[in-house]
Amino acid sequence: MIDTHERDWLVISVSTAGAAGTLRVQVWRKLRSLGALYLQQSVCLLPARGEVVRDLRRLADRIHHQGGTARILRMRFADPAEEHAVVEELNAARDAEYAEVLERLPALRQELAEETARGRLTYAEVEESEADLDRFRTWLAKIAARDYFAAPGGQAAREAVADAAAELAAFEEAALHADAPEPTAAVNTQQLRIVEKS
Repeated sequence: MIDTHERDWLVISVSTAGAAGTLRVQVWRKLRSLGALYLQQSVCLLPARGEVVRDLRRLADRIHHQGGTARILRMRFADPAEEHAVVEELNAARDAEYAEVLERLPALRQELAEETARGRLTYAEVEESEADLDRFRTWLAKIAARDYFAAPGGQAAREAVADAAAELAAFEEAALHADAPEPTAAVNTQQLRIVEKS
């Protein structure tokens, strides 16, 4: 069981009524990017970590400046079992995100295999696959930043991205050899000619 005794939490209550229509979307996106657990509409929960507190203060300032209201309340659970259930719910949400990474990553690996089978070992393919891998790394980093309780699915997702990176490195090496083969044969021929003349 996860040790969650005596941990501080933040309850965030937001109202964007009367503010610009775009504020509601901005608030929702920010709270989701932090991994907030919604308790009900406009009320959510996050662990009281330093970086979370800073981000929420900035968000509250923006909400107030744009005509909305925001309250951030610090709290602790009276019942450890209830807190444990919240941690499990947060971990389940992160695991669902990690599972989506695992679901989409095979397409990149499949593309590398198909391009290798076709003999299309080109710099353009390396560059395209590298951009895809960078997107996966960025996505994984965003999930990890809101994975406050080390959700179990994180390890498999990190390993899968690392495996894809290794496959891309092998593909890049093969593309290098296909595009710019080692000049050993030319060097040997020149050496032979020099020997013949002397």
